Amino acid sequence: MDQVDIFKALSNKTRLQILNWLKQPQENFPEQVEAGFSEGVCVGQIQKKAGLTQSTVSEYLATLQRAGLVKSTRVGQWTYYKRNEEAFEALSDIVKSNI
Repeated sequence: MDQVDIFKALSNKTRLQILNWLKQPQENFPEQVEAGFSEGVCVGQIQKKAGLTQSTVSEYLATLQRAGLVKSTRVGQWTYYKRNEEAFEALSDIVKSNI
């Protein structure tokens, strides 16, 4: 876990918003309830909620994934994202002990 990559990923308001939405996916993505949330949230749902282009949202999600803050799962043609809660626990430890 590279601290610099994590803090760079967290330095964008929309990326922070995406992480916040993914914290409670059932509340923030009610359109996906039928499909369930076991794999995460479909990138199309995140893009719709963010109101940004798919390429921008995909780049934001890639940045979050490189930092280890989200995990992705591919199911057929769809990619689903969810928070990597273990990374947030490790980040909390880093902040408590090093900053």
